[in-house]
Amino acid sequence: MFRWLLITLLSLGIVGVSVWGYQEHQEKNAILIQAENSYQRSFHDLAYYMDLLHDKIGSTLAMNSREQLSPQLAEIWRLTSMAHGNVGQLPLTLLPFNKTEEFLSQMGDFSYQTAIRDLEKEPLSDKELQTFESLYEMSGDIESELRKVQNMVLNENLRWMDVQLALVNNDEQADNTIIDGFKTVEKTVEGYSEGKMNASLMGTSSKKDGFSILGDEKISKEEAKKKIRELLQVDKETEINVTTTGDGATVPLYSGSYQKNNQSGYIDITQNGGHPLTMMINREVTEAKIGLNKATQLAEQYLQDLDFEELALLESNQYDNVGVFHFIPQVDDVWIYPDVIQVKVALDNGDILGLVAKDYFENHRDREIHSPKITEEEARKEVNPNLKIHENHLAIIEDDLGEEVLAYVFLGTLGNDSYKIFINAESGDEERVEKLKQAEIRY
Repeated sequence: MFRWLLITLLSLGIVGVSVWGYQEHQEKNAILIQAENSYQRSFHDLAYYMDLLHDKIGSTLAMNSREQLSPQLAEIWRLTSMAHGNVGQLPLTLLPFNKTEEFLSQMGDFSYQTAIRDLEKEPLSDKELQTFESLYEMSGDIESELRKVQNMVLNENLRWMDVQLALVNNDEQADNTIIDGFKTVEKTVEGYSEGKMNASLMGTSSKKDGFSILGDEKISKEEAKKKIRELLQVDKETEINVTTTGDGATVPLYSGSYQKNNQSGYIDITQNGGHPLTMMINREVTEAKIGLNKATQLAEQYLQDLDFEELALLESNQYDNVGVFHFIPQVDDVWIYPDVIQVKVALDNGDILGLVAKDYFENHRDREIHSPKITEEEARKEVNPNLKIHENHLAIIEDDLGEEVLAYVFLGTLGNDSYKIFINAESGDEERVEKLKQAEIRY
């Protein structure tokens, strides 16, 4: 009797484990399929937008009407942004693809700057027309190479998840058709950058050479692993996977990740100096037990422990049970908006769940801040008189072209809505208006 009972229990156990294993397998497959579909969509959208981009640039070259030229240039800028966004969705972190991304960014800057100026007073110069001709030729070559890759992907049923695994594992034996295709695209762009590309485009990027505060001292992979373990706050028994970015990356990185029980984490640190650019912890956050004030203190202490100094809280928000805080430096009572750092805090126990410091490390530097040419009262007159102003300060911000300007920032309300109004401290022009969530404004 006991024997049969034992056999029955063992059988039920085996069936239970089998069912559990099958469910786990199905869930894993569902995640992989979702990721694969996302990669495929981004890739085919990229090829589609490059097709449209090539055609639009060609149409621009054939135009003679200045009234039609500005909308066409704005459309080129929009398509460039869409293409650039799709590149960012592909698993190319470990593949040097920065030349192509840089080209798309510079083409967007060039077309936008040209679109917003008065072409009646300042028509396209011969040099700019030559730049457009180079853009047309270059976008055509990129379009052609992407079409070749797309054709192979469709005909041979290639999977992007295999690309990601090959990049992570440095697997030279795997089918690297997609990787080789993108390397060809990168070489094509690099060839233009070094030779055919007109200098007027290559100089349009408004971003300065960033990341100047990283230092020159590189840390080893072992040192990076130790630092990553400390930053992710995981014990020695938890396995951490550390990879490096490919050669030629704009900022060489070490990327670390782990998974333990129902929690996982990911982090990027710079090879120069070992500074954390992004960090993310994924886990279930239960009912909130601490408020935003306490969470703010925890975020401030966390940044101090990482040696970030002279930071002030810009805004705070609560999403579900997570507090999200933005901090920026203050120099002589001037708020430095481009150097923003974001920290996420779990409101159930105060754990740090996220850090985004890329903008800080890219933009932070010693700045020469000039005195405003207009007074606060003069700037206030440029604000909508119906807006009830509660607070104001001076700030360094980026304008639509990505150039840093000094501005007066007015925080106020209109009806039930809250706004930030940015007035240029030199010209008095309204730079932009931001509508805020009610919880964001601080009095």
